[in-house]
Amino acid sequence: MSELPTTPAPAERTDFIRNIVRDDLAAGRHAAVKTRFPPEPNGYLHLGHVRAIHANFGIAGEFHGSCNLRFDDTNPAKEDPEYVQAIQDDVTWLGYQWRDLRHASDYFDVLYLGAEQLIRDGKAFVCDLSAEEVRATRGNLTEPGTNSPYRDRSVEENLDLFKRMRAGEFADGTRTLRAKIDMASPNMNLRDPALYRIKHVEHQNTGDAWPIYPMYDYAHAISDAIEGITHSLCSLEFEDHRPLYDWAVDNVALTRHPDLLKPLTDKGLPNEADKPRQIEFSRLNLDYTVMSKRKLMALVQEGLVSGWDDPRMPTLQGIRRRGYTPEALKLFVGRLGLSKQNSTIDYTVLENTLREDLDARAQRRMAVLDPLKLVINNLPADHRETLRFHNHPKDEGAGERDVTFSNALWIEREDFAEVPPKGWKRLVPGGEVRLRGAGIFRCDDIVKNDAGEIVELQGWLDPESRPGMEGANRKVKGTIHWVDAATAVPTEFRLYDRLFTAADPDDDSDGKGYRDHLNPESQRNVRGYVEADAADAAPETRFQFERVGYFVADRRDHSPANPVFNRAVTLRDTWMQKEG
Repeated sequence: MSELPTTPAPAERTDFIRNIVRDDLAAGRHAAVKTRFPPEPNGYLHLGHVRAIHANFGIAGEFHGSCNLRFDDTNPAKEDPEYVQAIQDDVTWLGYQWRDLRHASDYFDVLYLGAEQLIRDGKAFVCDLSAEEVRATRGNLTEPGTNSPYRDRSVEENLDLFKRMRAGEFADGTRTLRAKIDMASPNMNLRDPALYRIKHVEHQNTGDAWPIYPMYDYAHAISDAIEGITHSLCSLEFEDHRPLYDWAVDNVALTRHPDLLKPLTDKGLPNEADKPRQIEFSRLNLDYTVMSKRKLMALVQEGLVSGWDDPRMPTLQGIRRRGYTPEALKLFVGRLGLSKQNSTIDYTVLENTLREDLDARAQRRMAVLDPLKLVINNLPADHRETLRFHNHPKDEGAGERDVTFSNALWIEREDFAEVPPKGWKRLVPGGEVRLRGAGIFRCDDIVKNDAGEIVELQGWLDPESRPGMEGANRKVKGTIHWVDAATAVPTEFRLYDRLFTAADPDDDSDGKGYRDHLNPESQRNVRGYVEADAADAAPETRFQFERVGYFVADRRDHSPANPVFNRAVTLRDTWMQKEG
């Protein structure tokens, strides 16, 4: 008996991070992989975050580990529950599930105890210098900084002052807790960085319980250690922060000081403390895009876009509304891989990935965006019939649908030319064109209004030219789509394009800012018609409107009674033509 052929195993994904993880597991350094995605809840996630999400959740999944979603919420003045909910929605939409939902604020008690431990060990001190004075004493890349005059305070004095900071005795900005490392370090991040600052600001999770808040670098590192994160994956701009990350983890030393975790273990949480390893990878940069939270915030606040979910925005909320699929985004970042080399990706690569994904998954429908009426004179005015159309030409499993047909249709105005240019392959006076799935039509008459504008075409449909009939075999130059005027539903189409006209909107070398490069043609709204079946689609249903583009039913505004479709991407790249 011969053996059945076996399906070859999929190729093992490899990059420098996955190689590190494999080596760590093979060497027994970790029993299981634990990662985390740690956004700050001070804005909406954007395309640049997709690589980090895909890396953290994807690598954890590949190695049968786990990934936490943790909000590094240490700056309450800029944070909002709105962002927290949106980030959770985005991660879920992308198809990922976190093991635990955590917040840095869950660990405020542990972080405080860790800071007291650093003071007792002589590794942190309370400094009375103002922010301006600290900057003046930091030095620069060629000159060392100078020690704070408060650096040699006694342990007892530091503990007393820190406890009084905690009690809320001092005004904002009057004191900080600083690490005692090395003011001559060539790495500026190690020149006695701040660990805590005074901020009398209410926190979304802890209310007014804390008048002091930990700095991001300290809180981030210790939060990773608390959760037992094995591989702390982050973008390349944190490479210079890694020595401070390691310093905080090594000197608070949760694995040697389990008593610091008592606020958590008393609540029934397990002691998962471990020593994480930070590994950096390049950011995802796209041309024709800005991904600075500050600039995106300005676009929203100045009314230059309609909101964070404007389909022209690079936020995940925006591109979801635009019609992008989670599968296309994951395919995009998966193909780019992970590296240490910063580069800017051509926006066309992202668009082509969406085209590829939607070509396979989006059912076909017909829509007319700039309608011109076409009347078939050899059919009676009350003619009604139903034609059968495939939902997807490459997928028989997608089935078929009924499309109504009458003597009056809507066609695209651009499919008719009274004076055709050279090489024209669509409808002309006296000429013939194939109506998609309905037969061959000849244009006999043109109807114009008083202004001389064409408002209607009239002509004759060959009754022997339906698909499958002998008459359908004769050569006709072009095929055009249509919708039935008797049943078509009036529809709003929102035609989106790139938000910026410059490949690098951040480049201000010519004296212009990113606002100066906003594309005035980035959104056009037109009214036309869709076949009734498309109008009935649920919000976020994606279609290829034949010969027009890929569209999605708007998740906010679409309804069967008032359809609204957003153009996700054109059928072909139009920017290469513009730049050529």
